[in-house]
Amino acid sequence: MTATTLDHPKAAIPTVFTQDELGWNAWLDPVPEEALTERQKEGLVEIARAKSPYFRLLAHDPDILRARTLADKDIFYNTRSGLPRAERELAAAAVSRSNGCIYCASVHARFATTHSKRRDDVQRLLDEGVGVDIDPLWNAVIEASVALTATPIAFGAAHVAKLRRLGLDDLSIADLIHAASFFNWANRLMLSLGEPETR
Repeated sequence: MTATTLDHPKAAIPTVFTQDELGWNAWLDPVPEEALTERQKEGLVEIARAKSPYFRLLAHDPDILRARTLADKDIFYNTRSGLPRAERELAAAAVSRSNGCIYCASVHARFATTHSKRRDDVQRLLDEGVGVDIDPLWNAVIEASVALTATPIAFGAAHVAKLRRLGLDDLSIADLIHAASFFNWANRLMLSLGEPETR
């Protein structure tokens, strides 16, 4: 892996949180799409991810990429029971808003909008920040996600009790913890490897 020379015209870096689709510029060289090995393609799990410079950068270590992607897919797409997809995506968007990851916040805010049909409420999270007052359940999801983001020990029994009072069972609470924790890690990885850019 070599340092990127960044000799191409630099796109504008977004400075506000948005639901618009953004690009992402890697600070290290992603594997060129045409140079991906079979093992690296297997690491992507879905070949469509080869279009993403982020996933092609992670393809330098295909075994870790595969484990990361399978965990991601199970946390967010395995919704036969537990927390609805909208609240999983809300948790990821709240974590990303708290961590300052404009790119991830845009992706998961769009998913939260798609699955909840509550675009204006999702946009309020982006505009007003994690202290936004939306409704009791979404406030509790955001609060719990942000506590996990600040430091895991900040999340505790009071958060669990509040989520239970609002109708979440233990599986749903576990799903929330998984979604928030995964993106707490994913944000930090993405923020250390590149930057968002407007399209």
